[in-house]
Amino acid sequence: MIDGVKIKKLVKHADDRGFFMEVLRDDDNILKKFGQYSVSLSYPGVIKAFHYHKIQDDMWFFPVGNAQVVLYDLRDGSKTEGETNVFYMGENNPICLYIPVGVAHGYRVLGNSPAVITYITTESYKPGQLDEYRISWDDPKIGFNWHTANK
Repeated sequence: MIDGVKIKKLVKHADDRGFFMEVLRDDDNILKKFGQYSVSLSYPGVIKAFHYHKIQDDMWFFPVGNAQVVLYDLRDGSKTEGETNVFYMGENNPICLYIPVGVAHGYRVLGNSPAVITYITTESYKPGQLDEYRISWDDPKIGFNWHTANK
């Protein structure tokens, strides 16, 4: 796994009324600090990739739908520099994924339903001081094949 990336397995407490699930707690010791909590919906087949940050860490969770999440380590000198990780997240695999500074990240919505991502960042959005650096979804250096291989 890419150095610094963390996964938190989530536990659902279900009964005849529905379920309750803690997503992130201050005593999980995952985030260095809290900056902003956001939510986004993407339609089936959409690819949102890639971007990275130089200042903020991200914590991703997909409570609705399913997604293929791809990480690529851009950090110079990291022991996992140049490595790619793929995670399948969402209703079928409820996990939180911690993405450290310098790790490019993106996702593709899987299935026939939209996916909702909720994410927590260690910094809040500042329009005059953007900390989001884009890389094309088909960047040859990353070389990730986003197509589903039928077997």
